[in-house]
Amino acid sequence: MINFSTIRDVPLVELSNQAQSIGHTPLRPIRMLINEKVRTVYLKLECENPTGSIKDRTAYGLIQDLEDKHLLTASSKVIESTSGNLGVALALICKAKGYSFTAVIDPKNTRENIAKMEALDARIDLVQSPDKNGGYLLSRLARVQELLAQNQGYVWTNQYANAANPNVHYLSTGPEIYQQMNRKVDILFAPVSTGGTLAGISRYLREVNPSVTIVGVDAHGSVVFGTTPATRRLTGIGSSRRSDFITRDLYDYALHVKDEEAFAFCHALSMRTGLKLGGSSGCTLFACAQFLADHPEMNHIVCVCADGGENYKTTIFDQTWIQQLSVNYFEQQLQRALDIILE
Repeated sequence: MINFSTIRDVPLVELSNQAQSIGHTPLRPIRMLINEKVRTVYLKLECENPTGSIKDRTAYGLIQDLEDKHLLTASSKVIESTSGNLGVALALICKAKGYSFTAVIDPKNTRENIAKMEALDARIDLVQSPDKNGGYLLSRLARVQELLAQNQGYVWTNQYANAANPNVHYLSTGPEIYQQMNRKVDILFAPVSTGGTLAGISRYLREVNPSVTIVGVDAHGSVVFGTTPATRRLTGIGSSRRSDFITRDLYDYALHVKDEEAFAFCHALSMRTGLKLGGSSGCTLFACAQFLADHPEMNHIVCVCADGGENYKTTIFDQTWIQQLSVNYFEQQLQRALDIILE
């Protein structure tokens, strides 16, 4: 993973090498005690990508697609709406390839991710007004359209509708998981935002194993699966709009997780194993534990863990920030998670 404290001193050739090293992330088994039975769950650790998240794959696919279509020139200004991780990933790849990059972000972006984007010379454009669903995505997208209209040099990667998003996970993430699991995947849990990760992995796994169970994991208050919108603190998961990529044949179940439930599992995993992961991974682990409690027959279990915990030192892993939540419910869920996750 890149050392962002020294990134400004890294030669462009080294940045290019980092961009080429995306993927081939490890699987790590953990044990969960569910209904007095120990279950082994395999975590696909996307935090091992160069900038620390699964969005490295997405960013690489999006930029490669624009280049293949001859839509980028040396003077192009790449632009994207981002909740954080994709912005960092695009900033790396654009800097390595010589393109300028503008990240349209909102107040929920972590200070850590903003600092990383700025270290990679990204231009930050901050929107302040929430959208009609209580999030910021629609506001960010409106700002992207405004900037595109103002400057013909901007080129939008459009992670929300560009088929290159799910395709890169169909071509890389899905096959990696299948091979690492020795071609035995009974069930996979994947967080959703744009839906590209779930759509690409699911399409691949269903081709090689039509009986695989796919569970989409979403944040409570997100509308990806058509549920009622509500405010949420989780970032990197969920959306204020339906996914352009997820169709009903690509998943078997959709589970929704509350902020406190996700953050409790992040803390418990860190306390039990020393592994710090982000909020979407906490969501995925909570959903996995809930589902397995009702499905003891499931084996060969995989959870896609989109990023690590280092981007959340001032949020998820900050006790003062946690106090802004429903503390009693968080403490209740933390104890439950500690009872489930074993060393």
